[in-house]
Amino acid sequence: MSERTVESSNFESADFGGARPFDVTHRMVWAITIPMTLAFLTTPLIGLTDTAVVGQVGDAAALGGLTVGALVFDFAFATCNFIRTGTTGLAAQAYGAGQGREVQAVFFRATILALGIGLALIVLEPLVTAAGLFAVSPGEGVAETVETYVFLRMFSAPFALINYAILGTVLGLGRANLGLALQIVVNGVNIALSVLFGLVFGWGIAGVALGTVCGEAAGALIGFVVVLRGFDRAERPSFARIFDRAGFARMVSVNRDIMIRSFCLLTGFVLFARLGAGFGAVILAANGILMTVFHVGAYFLDGMATASEQLAGRAVGADWRPAFDRAVKLTIVWSFVLSILIAGVFWLGGEPLIAFLTSDEAVRDAADAFLPFAALTPIAGSLAFTMDGIFIGATWSKTMRDMMLLSLALFVLAAYGLTSVFGNQGLWVAMLLFLGLRGLTLLALLPRNRERTFLGGRA
Repeated sequence: MSERTVESSNFESADFGGARPFDVTHRMVWAITIPMTLAFLTTPLIGLTDTAVVGQVGDAAALGGLTVGALVFDFAFATCNFIRTGTTGLAAQAYGAGQGREVQAVFFRATILALGIGLALIVLEPLVTAAGLFAVSPGEGVAETVETYVFLRMFSAPFALINYAILGTVLGLGRANLGLALQIVVNGVNIALSVLFGLVFGWGIAGVALGTVCGEAAGALIGFVVVLRGFDRAERPSFARIFDRAGFARMVSVNRDIMIRSFCLLTGFVLFARLGAGFGAVILAANGILMTVFHVGAYFLDGMATASEQLAGRAVGADWRPAFDRAVKLTIVWSFVLSILIAGVFWLGGEPLIAFLTSDEAVRDAADAFLPFAALTPIAGSLAFTMDGIFIGATWSKTMRDMMLLSLALFVLAAYGLTSVFGNQGLWVAMLLFLGLRGLTLLALLPRNRERTFLGGRA
């Protein structure tokens, strides 16, 4: 398949006539990386808008409720992100194999799975809310606003998860520009209606929640229609194929492993925050600001990871090892280059950014002191982001899960051991080790998995 195929204007023009060799170029890598980086960067704008809208109301309890409620959804939806990543790998492999019917089957299976989980979250909303309130334990006034926000926003769950399935399919086909357009629709409608409902209509936090529901619903409806119209009707899968037990079992297996990996990653970040809290409020706040800096850098590395997902998955589907090796090489190199640039920006512009984020002098001084550690996080994590993408695309989810468990165990040992001797500096060193180990362990096992996958294939 040619590079032109990846950039085709509709799905039907893509060649599903059978697996064929293809070349991986620098242009193909960046054609996916740039649009998806821009798409990921639109997400923080929602949080900023919601905070600004609720902040204009002048109710501290409402602002606190928004913060706690957003944490509940960040945890729930981040855990369910396996729908997006798992779908990308499976769709990319079917695309690489030239199996248009299977691409559609993957899309429908992912949509059904997303709908089922989304409806379950609506039913379980009281338990989810109770768990969030128990974990954070906010004041009575804040708790009431959390309950209102979570109750209303939870109706967005089926649409949000279907959007994961849509985006995963689109990215599996290499349609990054379409992925960006759909994210702009979701986030744009979300922001516009949150302002309209929350500020203009004066509905406050309830309006913000409803704006999110409408944004996710609009994205799901438009995305579903666009993807469905892009498919070749002649290759529409039968119900028997969509509900094929082996196909569903593979999707569930891959998604289960990715979910465990996500849990482990979140656990590592929670432990980092918990140990940081032991050094006092100032260090806790400083670490929080610096981790925000890291997460900003992660949006850029996520764009490159998405490119590695699609290209690796497509190469596995096509059974074409040269393309796989080329994808690994290019995405590793460009991710490392990108991480150095991000680290340089953080190093040079970190202090002004910290000053913008907080006016507390003590917190500023502490954050400035540990800024060099935060600036190194993109470099330490660049290989992990790329390897995650490669392993997701190749659907080597079991190995990825196992290496995440190993890395987390080593992080726990390092975190407790180093902080007892070196304090917060030791905690940051442990975080850098955690990020680095994730990438190195996966890289060490990549040759073994590659040999198994391409055994007997074209090399």
